[in-house]
Amino acid sequence: MHGIMRSTLWLGFFTAILAAWWVMYAMSIDMDLDLLGRPGEMGARMAAMDPRMPMYMPMANFGPLFAMWAIMMAAMMLPTLVPTLRAYEDLMVSANGTRAGWLGVLLGYFVIWVGFAAVITGAQLGLLFGGIIDMLGVAKSPLVAGALLIIVGLFQFTRAKEICHGVCHAPAMYFLGHWRTGFQGGLGMGLGLGAFCVGCCWGFMSLGFVGGVMNLAWMGLATLFMILEKLPQIGHYVTKPMGVILCAAGLAVMGWPSLMGG
Repeated sequence: MHGIMRSTLWLGFFTAILAAWWVMYAMSIDMDLDLLGRPGEMGARMAAMDPRMPMYMPMANFGPLFAMWAIMMAAMMLPTLVPTLRAYEDLMVSANGTRAGWLGVLLGYFVIWVGFAAVITGAQLGLLFGGIIDMLGVAKSPLVAGALLIIVGLFQFTRAKEICHGVCHAPAMYFLGHWRTGFQGGLGMGLGLGAFCVGCCWGFMSLGFVGGVMNLAWMGLATLFMILEKLPQIGHYVTKPMGVILCAAGLAVMGWPSLMGG
């Protein structure tokens, strides 16, 4: 019976991830975007729209935009939770963890990321109405795009990144230091882990404003890198090199050779 319950929950977990990716794909097609987030004719007209026009535009309203970001959080961040859930399962054997606690960890983690979805939705609307990004969430100026890449790249070298990544990289240590039983215990630990995860990965979410928040290629690459960051064997070896890559990309986007007179 225990094996059936475990298999059912894991199947539901991965089904939710696949469903979230399918919804994002369907939304990108509906918005006339290719896998790189590049608009077709209809998409280009949408990108050029003024958000203050007297008509209903989903990408200029909090509700549908928040729903998009929440689904995106499920698509991108739930896959990174697999090592954490596996670590909790190990403690179900060696400690008094329960399947209810496992569900609590999952729920707490996702609640934090949905909260972050609300924050970044507000940020996107502010940038949109401020004329900094277009309706598709793409920065209008290469200076803004380049600066964002550099900011996220530099964050990879900070103490805050090191602390947050340390928790995400070794969830078993977090569980041992904050162990609580039952669903409520799991929920509390999930909320804590989610907060550290947001602290670790917020920058990669904000990079959606460089290539477009509906750019499925960016979503896939960011998800892959965040998974690699959390793998115990290689996580510590990829963080700072990615910072170098992002800073270099930022300088390239800003046209660094021309800025230097080259």
